[in-house]
Amino acid sequence: MSRFPNPLKAVVLVIGLGLARLGVIDRERAVRTTELAWPRIVTGLARMSKSVVDVAMVGVAVGTSAIAGVGFAGPFWGLAFALGGGVAGGTLALVSQRYGADAFDQLGVAVRASTVLVVVISVPVTVAFWLYPAELVSLLSDNRRAVEHGATYLQIVGLGIPLAGLNLVGSRTLVGVDDAYTAMQVRAGGAVANIGLNAVFIFGLEWGVAGAAVGTVLANVAVTAVFVVGLVSGSVPGIGRFPVQISPVGTYVDGETIRDLCRIGLPIGARNLVWTVAEFPMFAILDVFGESTVAAFVIARRIWALMNAPGWGFGLASSSLVGQALGRDDERTATLYGRDIIRFSVATYVVSAVLVAIFAEQVVVLFAEDPTSPAIPIAVDLVYAACVAVVFQGVGGAAAGPLDASGDTRVPFVSQFLGVFFGAIPLAYLGATTALGYWGLYLAFFAEAGVPAAVNYWRFRLGKWKTISEAYRPDSAIADD
Repeated sequence: MSRFPNPLKAVVLVIGLGLARLGVIDRERAVRTTELAWPRIVTGLARMSKSVVDVAMVGVAVGTSAIAGVGFAGPFWGLAFALGGGVAGGTLALVSQRYGADAFDQLGVAVRASTVLVVVISVPVTVAFWLYPAELVSLLSDNRRAVEHGATYLQIVGLGIPLAGLNLVGSRTLVGVDDAYTAMQVRAGGAVANIGLNAVFIFGLEWGVAGAAVGTVLANVAVTAVFVVGLVSGSVPGIGRFPVQISPVGTYVDGETIRDLCRIGLPIGARNLVWTVAEFPMFAILDVFGESTVAAFVIARRIWALMNAPGWGFGLASSSLVGQALGRDDERTATLYGRDIIRFSVATYVVSAVLVAIFAEQVVVLFAEDPTSPAIPIAVDLVYAACVAVVFQGVGGAAAGPLDASGDTRVPFVSQFLGVFFGAIPLAYLGATTALGYWGLYLAFFAEAGVPAAVNYWRFRLGKWKTISEAYRPDSAIADD
């Protein structure tokens, strides 16, 4: 499989090697982490850029009410990544440990069981979104125009939820066997195709928010097809060979594997679901501020997601590398990888946040049909707050990687829950109802990121996750003890 020079990889590697020269992290671990992390960061940037471009295109083509409508539909679409991401988190933990223990015969069962689980839990959600889109979106706002746009978007985009979940399982399978590059090619390629399709549907065919939704669904169809072909046949024309081949013939409903996936994946899914659920009261609170604030918040959250792209890479690199070390019963190496990746992640987040802060005003203006919109200055201030708070994401996300790899997934869920429901939401509410005003929204970013950073890092340093991992290590590794 070919590799091409990538500027982002070079930047990440320079940061890692700089830290290694200062004695902050180990050089070899910096290089290996970069190899796994940078493709995932590219994927994150591509997918988040797609989300950013969606909002920008809709804003330019339709207006502020359309941005608000897509924002109101966002929590429901987020269910795709909460549900699918939970199962895929379990997939990564099981696959990486089996790969590290050379228990290749057990990989197929884990992937097939993950596929069944994703379909079973996501199809009912798709049906609900198709039948009751307006009723669901109207729970968040009584803004008629925004609700209409949101319902249109939700009804169509809901068709892609099972596909999005399957894509996550395919991606995590490849990351678990040390190949984030192929996963990047597939998913980032899908994101780029999504942007192109949206441009055609939104501007060319003038379908508005419906065009954005159709583009998302079709892109997910294409990505799912590529993962299926690649994992079953072992290669895809134009992409090359996959590092693992999964037979479609075999056990799909293995009780023990499904129980492991649920035990590991349920807290991960719940953690992903925390912000999705929190968006419901958050958008109800934002509606008190007015439509301009809702639109500004949607813009700021999209930019926040872009800044958080390094977390995609470092979190999954940590899960994979720590999981492989645990599969070999090498707890010392697992700990060292976890420690170094946290430090590496924080340094990279600082660079990302500084760059976004410098160009915040120019970026925010790209979302507006009217550059004089009252949403613009509100969004800029929110972005500045996010630039400071997002550094804590570097700690929380990277510290969660070893916990996810070991099966100790409840603590990251609890930390996220506390940060959002006992920090961000109350602060936002105080902002809407007291003289705290917009400072409530600024502080909400800090609470959302800071609490998980403190709790996850404490749990990592405690080391209990290494003991917990023993219950999920493959039999072949345990037999070698």
